[in-house]
Amino acid sequence: MSSTVLQLDRISKTFQLGGGRELTAVDRVSFEVEENAICVLLGPSGCGKSTVLRMIAGLETPTGGEITLGRHPVTGPGRDRGMVFQAYTSFDWLTVRRNVEFGMKINGVPAGERRERAEHFIRLVGLSKFLDAYPSQLSGGMRQRVAIARTLANGPELLLMDEPFGALDAETRWQMQELMADVAEQAKTGMVIVTHDIEEAIFLADKIVFLSAHPGRVKEEIVPAFKAGGRIRPKEELVQTPGYAELERKIMRLMREEGQHE
Repeated sequence: MSSTVLQLDRISKTFQLGGGRELTAVDRVSFEVEENAICVLLGPSGCGKSTVLRMIAGLETPTGGEITLGRHPVTGPGRDRGMVFQAYTSFDWLTVRRNVEFGMKINGVPAGERRERAEHFIRLVGLSKFLDAYPSQLSGGMRQRVAIARTLANGPELLLMDEPFGALDAETRWQMQELMADVAEQAKTGMVIVTHDIEEAIFLADKIVFLSAHPGRVKEEIVPAFKAGGRIRPKEELVQTPGYAELERKIMRLMREEGQHE
């Protein structure tokens, strides 16, 4: 039986505005993420998805509630969480291998171990032929793979991704989605992914946490029943799976309902 790696207990976030006004972006959000599972945060624009992710990362402090990773409260950034943003974050002056080794070097990992771990995760994301290439020589999808490999090489318990494929073309995005499904199984790392793409959410998620329009609250948690036997690949097979179309329609209905409340 899987154990819970992340727990959010009635998390809220209120921002102070000018003139003594306040804006509540996230209101009493609670959910759990199981180890080695992919949890997708989905909902209309402005529902607080990225704010929730930033609170999990320790980049924002909740104004209410508690976040627990393992048995420890989240009080700020930490090595137990790795963040991948939509914008590519490779260091242009370092090769792919050196980019992936960078965080480990900062953390004092010995050179031989750094090299071994870097090559393992570079191989995992399919870039073994580009070990000595520089980011400027890579496509956007490849540069995002470098960022993912560098984050995983630091050994986080949880990988956090904020619209990680939003800047990619449709074909590359599709390839990256399949890659992340493989990575989740092979790297044994839990993930929380923010997206606005319904098809992407269904393909990747073991659990979808759907947030309502502003302020963000958990409107519904959805566990795709047709994934009970594991993730379904290739992607074109998923859309043919019984239950897929019904779930897609359900999420579209939720989006329309919340869109009327914006």
